[in-house]
Amino acid sequence: MDIAAFLLDSVPFARLLGITFDSVGAGTAVARLPDRDDLHNHVGGPHAGALFTLAETASGAAMLSAFGDQLSRAVPLATQATIRYAKLAEGEVTASAVLRADRAEVVGELDAGRRPEFDVTVEIAGANGAVVSEMTVSWTLRPNR
Repeated sequence: MDIAAFLLDSVPFARLLGITFDSVGAGTAVARLPDRDDLHNHVGGPHAGALFTLAETASGAAMLSAFGDQLSRAVPLATQATIRYAKLAEGEVTASAVLRADRAEVVGELDAGRRPEFDVTVEIAGANGAVVSEMTVSWTLRPNR
């Protein structure tokens, strides 16, 4: 499965913002938000909502790269997200997401009929490479009934 294409097809809002993917791998993803005037806030950087969407999108790709093969029996849902805006981002921004769970344990919980929960952490860097925001997204796989 081409996870980047699947995600952008499934989430039109991410396409609207112009989010693209540099890479998607085993429990990881790197997504990019362009530097566009229509995405800026009152101080000239990317709007907080655009940064949130970028990070949440990257976390979803990282999650799907690990659990996409479970979509026939469970629906992935974000259950909580926390974000810290540390610095003003300037220029194009990049979100790097990493799954913070053991795939076998999560699938084992699903096999046992439970609803596993796990985190994906994301660092957002500005065009100069400095980390400007950090986010943690908690995900669950809700078993199909």
